[in-house]
Amino acid sequence: MPATLLSPEERAALSTELPLWAVVDGQLERRWQFKDFNEAWGFMSRVALLAEAMNHHPDWSNVYATVTIRLQTHDLGGLSNLDRTLAQAIDQIQRE
Repeated sequence: MPATLLSPEERAALSTELPLWAVVDGQLERRWQFKDFNEAWGFMSRVALLAEAMNHHPDWSNVYATVTIRLQTHDLGGLSNLDRTLAQAIDQIQRE
């Protein structure tokens, strides 16, 4: 799927489509708190496989049981359909 920047209307809809994510400094951002490091790392491993399959990779950090993910399409200089799709897929992973 080719990346296309989200329109202003699509950006406005993100708060409804992705209620647990926030737009911070032009990026989609979400933070998770897991039981322990192993649970956090397992989640990150599943996200890494998904991101690799999509060829769309997050900016993220992990401190013990906390994982923060930030998404934006650097090549386009903003939020794209790929960011929205990846965020939705990450939410699905977290629910499993």
